[in-house]
Amino acid sequence: MQCDYFDAGRCRSCTLMGTPYAEQLAAKQQRASDALARVAPDLAWLDPARSPASGYRNKAKLVVGGRAGHPTLGILDSRGRGVDLRRCGLYEPGLAATFDPLHRLVSDLGLEPYDVPARRGELKHLIVTHSPAGEHLVRFVLRSERHLPALRAALPAMLTALPSARVVTANLHPEHKAVLEGETEVVLTEQALLPMRLGDRTLLLGPKSFFQTNTRIAGALYEQATRWVEHAAARTVWDLYCGVGGFALHAAAPGRTVLGVESSAEAVGAAREAVTLLAQEGHPASAAGLTFEVGDATTTASSPAPDLVVVNPPRRGIGAHLAGWLERSGARTVVYSSCNVDSLVRDLEAMPSLRAVEGRLFDMFPQTTHTELMVRLERR
Repeated sequence: MQCDYFDAGRCRSCTLMGTPYAEQLAAKQQRASDALARVAPDLAWLDPARSPASGYRNKAKLVVGGRAGHPTLGILDSRGRGVDLRRCGLYEPGLAATFDPLHRLVSDLGLEPYDVPARRGELKHLIVTHSPAGEHLVRFVLRSERHLPALRAALPAMLTALPSARVVTANLHPEHKAVLEGETEVVLTEQALLPMRLGDRTLLLGPKSFFQTNTRIAGALYEQATRWVEHAAARTVWDLYCGVGGFALHAAAPGRTVLGVESSAEAVGAAREAVTLLAQEGHPASAAGLTFEVGDATTTASSPAPDLVVVNPPRRGIGAHLAGWLERSGARTVVYSSCNVDSLVRDLEAMPSLRAVEGRLFDMFPQTTHTELMVRLERR
């Protein structure tokens, strides 16, 4: 992939830019193999799940810089000034197509970009998610409620200029902190959830819901996990850290009981709506015992254990408490999806009774060193 922004030194986020994709993938596989060699010496590696080298990101987190009437959408430089990256080649084409209409809208409304060094202004970020159906979830991250009336008034014009915007929200982020968003979300459209169709299942994303950045690789993750569930002939499955229910929804099948656990009530609500949608479509998986609960995955585990547990934790891993429970439990199989090989290794060390037998690398983030791994663990 060639990038004018990188070549000009305006953006260096893609640390592997210029490295041939095959070399990137081989280096990531070697790093994963080396890291897991000590704790999983018998691990059999499946072929890595490859991604397009460009045009793969389904979500844009655009920092708004510049000045009122002349905003930039992209990142900030070392002095806190806006760098416009609307032509970045990482985004899916349908996502990139939203940037110019949104830029014009922000300009026409006179929304004042937030000046980080001066700590003044209103509009901090634009966060846009693109669905396989070509629809969008658009979030305006604002410092205060000051521009809410203007956004509400501009909504009809916004939907005319960007008819693909299914969900539009305003997030209120009053604090001067290096975080993306605030606690309060105001939904401006009638619809509050973005459907993400993957194969024959539909996930529903709320404004703050987590979804994998690369839709193609997300589908590969769910397919692989489901193959391992079928291989284990699991009749009971738990999906811990389930988010909007991706693994659970794909594992659901007649004769199988599946439980998803997630700390976000918003995500659990969306997962339950996805179950209702399955039933409305007459999907065979709707006959499964598929339920979702709000809870802390690290502390809600109890006996009796299911046949198989899926864990998809944040970068810190599952931690000592849950690893200890899995070690002592009667679960025969664990499918562990990890975005951090170091925490994965640490957690595997805490579960010596569970042997890592198969693994696969999923290249979620080409042009960077980040990787997604998934391993199948079987009780010794």
